[in-house]
Amino acid sequence: MSTQVVLITGALTGIGRAAAIAFAKKGAKVVVSGRRDEAGQALVKELQALGSEAEFIHADVLKEDDLRDLVDKTVARFGRLDVAVNNAASEGAVGPITDQTPESFAATFDTNVLGVVLSMKHEVRAMQAQGSGNIINISSTYGHEGAAGASIYVGAKHAVEGITKSVALETAKSGIRVNAVAPGPTDTGMLTRFTGTAENKAALASQVPLGRLGLSEEVADGIVFIASDEARFITGHVLNVDGGHSAN
Repeated sequence: MSTQVVLITGALTGIGRAAAIAFAKKGAKVVVSGRRDEAGQALVKELQALGSEAEFIHADVLKEDDLRDLVDKTVARFGRLDVAVNNAASEGAVGPITDQTPESFAATFDTNVLGVVLSMKHEVRAMQAQGSGNIINISSTYGHEGAAGASIYVGAKHAVEGITKSVALETAKSGIRVNAVAPGPTDTGMLTRFTGTAENKAALASQVPLGRLGLSEEVADGIVFIASDEARFITGHVLNVDGGHSAN
C-alpha cells in the first residue's frame, strides 16, 4: 500500500481511535479530528510514536465551516486526501418511540446523518479535484436491521447506508470509492451507554454467533481493508464486521 493521507472524524475514542492507530501502523499520514483538544494532541503523540506523520484538527461535524476547514487544512498539510473515515456519531436517546421528541430526533439525526452528509460534501470536493479517493462511513448492523428501543438510532444508520450507496453512484466516474463499514455489537463506550447495564451488555454479546462482543481493533481492520488497493473494485458496499450477528 502506498503512503495514504487519512482523515478520521470522531477519532478520539472507540472505533475512530482504533482506526487511527491501525492506519498509522500501516505507515499512513493521519489527521484526527474531534472536539477535545487535549485528547486530540495526546492521540497525535501516540500516532507519531508509531512512526506516522499525524496532526489533530479541532472540528465539530455539526458545523459546516469546521468541516470545510478540516478538509482544506488536511490537503494544505499533506497535499491530498486519500481516505476519509466518517466515524463521528451518537447513540442518541435510547427508549421506546413513545418517549421520543422532536429534540431527541434532531440531536441523533444531526450528528449521525447531517454530520456525514456535510463531511462527504467537502471530502468529495477535494477528492474530485485530485481524481481519486476513498470515503468510508461508519454505520452499524442496525443500519439494515431493527432494534427495539433504538428506533431513532436505527433510522439514522439506515439513512447513512442509503446515502453511502447513492454517493457511490454519483462519484464512481470521478475515481472515488464510497463504502460503509457496519460494526456489530462492539465493546465501546457507546455500547456501554446504549445497553445501560452489564447484564444487558452480556445479553447482547450472547446473541453474537461467535459468542462475544467485537473489538474496536477488529472493526478498524475492516476499515483499513476497505480503504486498501485490495478493495479497489468495491464501492457502494456495506461491510459487516459483526461476528455473524446480521446472519441471525
